[in-house]
Amino acid sequence: MAMFNPRGRTALVTGAARRLGRAIAEALAREGAHILLHYRESRVEAEEAAEALRASGVRAGLVQADLADPAGLEAFWGRALAAAPRGRIEILVNSASVFPEDTLSGFGVQELERSLRVNALAPLLLSRLFAASLESSGAIVNLVDARMSAPMRRHSSYQASKLLLADFTRLLARELAPRVRVNAVAPGLVLPPEGLGEEARRRLQELNLLGRWGEPQDVARAVLFLVENDFVTGQLLYIDGGGTVMECLNG
Repeated sequence: MAMFNPRGRTALVTGAARRLGRAIAEALAREGAHILLHYRESRVEAEEAAEALRASGVRAGLVQADLADPAGLEAFWGRALAAAPRGRIEILVNSASVFPEDTLSGFGVQELERSLRVNALAPLLLSRLFAASLESSGAIVNLVDARMSAPMRRHSSYQASKLLLADFTRLLARELAPRVRVNAVAPGLVLPPEGLGEEARRRLQELNLLGRWGEPQDVARAVLFLVENDFVTGQLLYIDGGGTVMECLNG
């Protein structure tokens, strides 16, 4: 297996202060990557994460931005490059997302627009800035969703945005090859939504073949695999305990 070694390289992880983004940042740091942690409002959590990463022996910096503002992304990228060791970013993980509760018949234009801006347009624009700033080769990993192909009645704008990001992943892989590899990870039942009750959690875990919830580290290891294996591009890797297979069998 050919390797793209993260050690000594700099990774920008969006939404890195909490949940999956933080687990991904920690996994990359364990492999020796320096980390730029993006956050929007969770500054305290981002600072705590950066301090923990520095204690592990890598460099870690913070970069704040509202990814819903496409006009501010170029300035955000400039700040990230300025904060990066040697002024280089060689790994980009688009993990940040919004998860509004809405329906196809009920959401307004503003709700749909925000989901599309944060979950699909920002990763696309950041990927373009990433590719333009690269001096050699690099890797991009987007986070989509294992459930994006099944009807999500209560999260319609989110589902639309993740489907679009999956398409962007394939299109970018073709357009940016061979210098930049672009892949995606599609988590399933990994982190329960905040406030989910124990009974609902037990019911949901029966929707995959393994009958249990995954861990953030499962997703982080998948991201690390896609970063390191430099003969993989344009792929969507499902980390869902077989939930997608079960949907097909039940269908």
